[in-house]
Amino acid sequence: MSKPRILIADDHQILAEGLRGLLEPEFEVVGVVADGRALVAAAKRHRPDVIVADVTMPSLNGIEAAVQLRDMGVKAKVVFLTMHRDVAYARRAMEAGAAGFVLKHSLASELVTAVREALRGQTYVTPMIARDLLESYRGSHSQPRDAGQRLTARQREVLQLFAEGRSAKEVAAVLKISIRTAEAHKARIQEALGLRTTAELVQYAIRNGIISV
Repeated sequence: MSKPRILIADDHQILAEGLRGLLEPEFEVVGVVADGRALVAAAKRHRPDVIVADVTMPSLNGIEAAVQLRDMGVKAKVVFLTMHRDVAYARRAMEAGAAGFVLKHSLASELVTAVREALRGQTYVTPMIARDLLESYRGSHSQPRDAGQRLTARQREVLQLFAEGRSAKEVAAVLKISIRTAEAHKARIQEALGLRTTAELVQYAIRNGIISV
């Protein structure tokens, strides 16, 4: 009987290799990648059963990568492994269709449990934030909607790339669009979020876990 196939996505190489060692006794690790765009490409190529991904990764964050894969019809379950304990990250992950959310300082066995649950068609959220996550949903009707939720998927990609310090020319090259289009996206993003400068855009991206410092 073949082992379930796992793809690992984390931009910290030592951690990624540690995850490989943790998972290989029970699962087949079909690849290890270091950013969200490589994750999308590898998932399309390898068709894993489960993806274990960091939330904050270069070029394209894990949550946006999961959204793209879902929209492409890739059926892999996604378990997020992150250092971010803020419930907002877990909510974004769940809304992207995540099957699991585990913190990096959890016990190693908890990640294995989350992968097993994902393979069974269940959803696993670390007990460290499960109650807070439930409470956030109960109180969501009274919370104002974040303007960032109104951005399109393409605008969220552009936001991350500019926040990482890339020029309009570099953003255009990554997304295969014109420089003028990249600049227009940036202008619309700043208008939608009420941001006046690139520095404010970077600060927004850091506060919302789109990029890390």
